[in-house]
This record gives sequence, structure tokens and C-alpha cells, in this order.
Amino acid sequence: MKHYTKGACQRIVFINQATGYLTIDIVNAFAGYFDEVVLITGSIRVQDTHLDNRIKTEKIIRYDRGSNFKKMISWIVASFQIFFLLRFRYNRYDKFFFTVPPTAYLMAPWFREKFSVLVFDLYPDALRANGFRDNGLLSRLWGRRNQRVFLHAHMIYTLSDAMKTGISRYAADRDIRVIPNWSAFSHLDPIPKENNNILRRDGLQGKFIIQYSGNIGVTHNVETLLEVADTLRDETDIIFQIIGRGDRINEIARRINDNELTNCMLLPFRHDFELYESLCEADIAVIILDDKTPDISVPSKIYNIMSAGLPVMAIASHDSGVADLVISHQIGKVFEKSNIAGMCKFILELRSDREHRSLYSSRSLEASGNYTSQNAGLYLSSYIEKTINQA
Repeated sequence: MKHYTKGACQRIVFINQATGYLTIDIVNAFAGYFDEVVLITGSIRVQDTHLDNRIKTEKIIRYDRGSNFKKMISWIVASFQIFFLLRFRYNRYDKFFFTVPPTAYLMAPWFREKFSVLVFDLYPDALRANGFRDNGLLSRLWGRRNQRVFLHAHMIYTLSDAMKTGISRYAADRDIRVIPNWSAFSHLDPIPKENNNILRRDGLQGKFIIQYSGNIGVTHNVETLLEVADTLRDETDIIFQIIGRGDRINEIARRINDNELTNCMLLPFRHDFELYESLCEADIAVIILDDKTPDISVPSKIYNIMSAGLPVMAIASHDSGVADLVISHQIGKVFEKSNIAGMCKFILELRSDREHRSLYSSRSLEASGNYTSQNAGLYLSSYIEKTINQA
């Protein structure tokens, strides 16, 4: 990244209700250039990267990952808190909104100074997966507000070309900068199975492991994976791991129990290094994305999966950002959720063909080199270049 000289008294405030390693890396990149950097957040989850000590934090309500009702309440309360902080304490700062809570960036044009938006999840489009109608009043009002916000934004960032296409419905003539996410574990080497403590703890030595690790919610059709497990129930060396949290986890547990899927393990979500070690016990990693909303998000888990050098079985639309990554890097295959037979064939082929599996693994690990924390610097460089060009 180029070296830029500081201007006069540059101040910026970042807004993200749930701060993880991606936000930390981005905010840290700006701390080296701006005179004052503030982060408004409900929580900070530190992995290997810590928040720069030059960054001031303002605490708001924590993002509630429970039921949809609890999420909505936490979003609404956070939005009021953010409004008052921006209005009375940080009105004259540049503003950088993440789309958590998804309502906060809608207030951006009300404030002085320029603002930018990083679209992690595209709303109101994401609400379709939760039963909201495309032409409902909420969707129409939100869509109109998006048009105004994106029209006046200094920078619009997103994660994939598919998401850029979705945003373009509200910002047809705007420049939208695509910067892919990255892995929290790009600095680590994959852990061999013989050295994997979690594999031994789970008692899965010698098993061929199909693993889904992530959220278990409305937009994650884990039932499809259960259908695959049911079809392959007689392949006693194949184990399906479902690791995660979400408001549908009890429903998935009941389905596993009712169908006597003894080849399925339902496990709690794992954090930090334990998450990486858990990924490394798998032979195939599964990504599930709702096919009704292919252009609203890119699950960040795919970058962690690549850093672990895993073949990918993506259950997603072929025009999604996930499919673009899997196909372009040749790290696995993409299946529509109805193609149970195709998924079973893919699993059986990779179980029996170690060379083919190793090829996918090496491609996955090689691809992960394109998605490191250096991408965080691209936010700063593009932001500054746009500022200079407008001066």
C-alpha cells in the first residue's frame, strides 16, 4: 500500500455493533493515518489481532444472536444509541458504517461530514429469507432509503461481485468497491490429523468427516445436509458434523433424533484457535447459503475453510458469491439443494480418491493466500485516493 501523508486534523468514527477480527483489521489500518479514530460497538471479539491502543471505543448494546425478535430489539436500541452519539459527540467526524445493525447506516445522510458504508449483508433483500414480501411496505421504504444513502456515500464497499450486483439495484451509477474478506487464520499452517487434539477428543480417528460449522438459522438449510446423511447412513466410516449456534438448533437436534441419524454429531460452536483446529479435523467442509438470496452476503467461513486447506461442498445458487469463489479457485463443487444424489456422489468420490481430495486441498490452501489481513489496507488506500481526487 502507498504511504500517505496526514492532512489537517482528520477524524473518523466506525460503527459496527459486533466487532470481530475483520473490523479490527480495518479500523487498525485507519489508525495509522487519521489523527483520531473511534469505534462504536456493542462487543469486541479479539482473536490474534488486538485493537490498536490509539483507537477510542464507545460502548452500545451488544448484538443479540438469539431469536429474530431479540435481534430486532438489539438493532433498534443500538440505532438510537448510535444516533445520539453521532449527533452530539461525533457529528463533525467522517463516518464509516458497517451493516450491523442493519438500520444504522440509513441515518447517515442526516449528519455532517462524509460517510461510507461497508455492506456485509444487503438489506432489505436479506429479509426475504425471513418471510418478508419483496413488495411489502417495509421493503419499499427501505429500498428508497438505500437509494438516498448510496447516492450520497463517499465510498460504498462490499465483499463480492455478486453482492455488487445486488447493491447496484439501489446505486446504479455509483462506484462500488469490492474487497474480499480474509481468514482469521491465514498465518497458521493446517494441523495434520495425527496431531489434532480435537479429532482425538471427538473420538473420530479413522473417520471421513463432512463438517458444517457456522450459524444454524432461517437462511441456513441444514436439513439438506441431513438428507445427505440419511442417504449415506450405511457408510459407517462417514461422519457428519454440524457445529454451531442459532435459533433452529433445537429443531435440527429433533430431526437428527427422530430420523435416528447416528452418523450425525451436533456440537456447540467453537471459537478462536479451537475453531481452526476443528476445521482441520474435517475432510470436506460444507457451506450453505439460501438460494433465494444469492447476492446478499458471502459467509466469511469460506476464507477460514480455505486457510485450513479443505475441499468445499457448497449448497448454494450458482450465481452466488460463494459459487464464484469455489468455481474460480477449483476448490470443490457447488450444488443446488435438490441435488442430493450429486452431493452423495461427490462425498463418495473424495473418500475413495485421496489424490483428487489432495488436489482440492492444495488449491484451497493456495487460494487462501489471496485473502489475508493485507486486504484491510485496501479500505484505507481507496478511501484516501477518493478523498484526494475529490479535493
